[in-house]
Amino acid sequence: MADRLPSDHDSITTDRATLVRRGGTSRPAVELPDDSSVEYPANEVVRVVIDGDERHARITDSTSGPRIPGVYDDPSFAREPGSAPNRLVEWVEAAGLELGGSVLVDEIEPGFKYGLRAPGERVVYEATESPDDTLASIAKRLEEQ
Repeated sequence: MADRLPSDHDSITTDRATLVRRGGTSRPAVELPDDSSVEYPANEVVRVVIDGDERHARITDSTSGPRIPGVYDDPSFAREPGSAPNRLVEWVEAAGLELGGSVLVDEIEPGFKYGLRAPGERVVYEATESPDDTLASIAKRLEEQ
């Protein structure tokens, strides 16, 4: 059975991020703090947990710092979203969050797995270790084929 970690566990680092408008649309993106002790892996696909579901996102660089522009069901959609459903939009609407407001970003496994939650919310995550470099590179090559 996998270990379970509450969002207030000592091993989890939490950042307060901001919901911002994505480009000229009304769709949200999560603007991560530029001055964080967490090193967000730019242009890498990571796992993101929202509402207990593990999804995928690509952390991008913007002029204001690192950003999560969307959360998707599959790593390939995170790289090239196309018409794939953006679960971040659904989560923001269901949680009643607004652009300009805060969200909490939990670092569950550095460089690999993060959680998004509304301020004041406490969640429990399944602990998942990142694959070793060899397995990760093989998986990445297979996904790109």
